[in-house]
Amino acid sequence: MSGSPRGFAAARLLDPDESPAFEIVNAEGAGSAVLVCDHASNRVPRRLGTLGLAPEQLADHIGWDPGAAEVARQLAEQLDAPLVSSGYSRLVIDCNRPLGNAASIAERSAGVPVPGNRGLTAQARAARVGTLFRPYHEAIDRLLDARANRPSLLLSIHSFTPVLAGEKRPWSVGVSHWRDRRFAVLLSKALASHVNGIVGDNQPYPIEAAVDYTVPIHGEGRGLHAVMIEIRNDGLRTKAQIDAWAERLAAAYREIEGPAISLGRSRADI
Repeated sequence: MSGSPRGFAAARLLDPDESPAFEIVNAEGAGSAVLVCDHASNRVPRRLGTLGLAPEQLADHIGWDPGAAEVARQLAEQLDAPLVSSGYSRLVIDCNRPLGNAASIAERSAGVPVPGNRGLTAQARAARVGTLFRPYHEAIDRLLDARANRPSLLLSIHSFTPVLAGEKRPWSVGVSHWRDRRFAVLLSKALASHVNGIVGDNQPYPIEAAVDYTVPIHGEGRGLHAVMIEIRNDGLRTKAQIDAWAERLAAAYREIEGPAISLGRSRADI
């Protein structure tokens, strides 16, 4: 298990041959859906080693959302939707956390200490923000700006663990919303007919402005209808399972696409 320096002196975090901060798939997608995947990768910049974690820890849910990126890619194809995916682990910097939140660069995640995130200098933090967080969200902004004259419904794709703090989580999938729940209600009802299990209403996680970034900023912050879709990751362990979830989500979305677009702009006071 290799560690990383506690402070990062150089302004550049990524070497020229490393993967970029984000990936865009099907940028010209003509569908109404816009997909984002905040926790698509468990990659760590070379200069940060492994953040002091073992490979199996980075491969676990604390490092990313297993299966979410594969579902999002298939949805992009099935719905002819653009997709923006983060390029690096949520442990380097969490792209779905406001920068003032303690979990933005977590020193501990799900009870696991993250040595490479302790004692960081302001410059080291700024390098992660400027190299990874801001480029990802600027890419989403540019994509949505380019679609300003046509309907867009934002879907943020995630996965969650079957058990948290010893508690079993009964939902097969959850649809979470911020203050405007109308799009989430439509999608949840449609999903219920495609899922052999419980569809969570703002479960397993409700969206809160102090904790979540993507939906409040890129969704309702722009007047767009937006949801966070959370799939329990024990249902994303095989290609067949991933394929099935992508098909379920695509079918449910198609059923409510028209009514969702007809809702008009999202209103933060709802």
